[in-house]
Amino acid sequence: MRFELISKNYKDSNFESVMGKKIAKLDKFFGDDVYAKVKLTAVGGAYTTEITIHGAASKTPLRAEITTHDMYNNIDLLISKIEKQVRKFRTREEIKKHGTVSNKTFDVGGKPVSSSEEIQNSKYGTVVRQKNFEISRISVDDAIADMELLDHSFYLFINSADGKVTLLYKRHDADYGLITPVY
Repeated sequence: MRFELISKNYKDSNFESVMGKKIAKLDKFFGDDVYAKVKLTAVGGAYTTEITIHGAASKTPLRAEITTHDMYNNIDLLISKIEKQVRKFRTREEIKKHGTVSNKTFDVGGKPVSSSEEIQNSKYGTVVRQKNFEISRISVDDAIADMELLDHSFYLFINSADGKVTLLYKRHDADYGLITPVY
């Protein structure tokens, strides 16, 4: 698996080789066409590590993020999270394909996990409410003001700049993000 390392406020010449060895453990799940983008950020004494894997069997990328006070510990925690996501994905695909999961045991990361255990851990919630509303054609600044006024964490609107449906959301760092679908 190829990977790209992006670092912000963090320098460690040994880190890239350590990260490469740890990411190589994920090769058993993915082919050569898969690549990972790893972002490292240091703020104060806290280190945030984010990994996004593109080109997996699903078109949806796999992503995990963690913040601790030890950058090297973050790697192990992230690899574990990605392995869990892969197990969930494979179990879900097997259920779609066969309607059930066989009684086989997956060996992931040296830890045997039965498929029945995965089914219990991969349940999703159900839709309990559906809401319909009209969306307005407004600017991003007006959307931010409306979202803050409503005290919501996201806001759906038609962007007056490009005429596309856009989702505005509040990030953990108190900034905002925009999601615009491509169709």
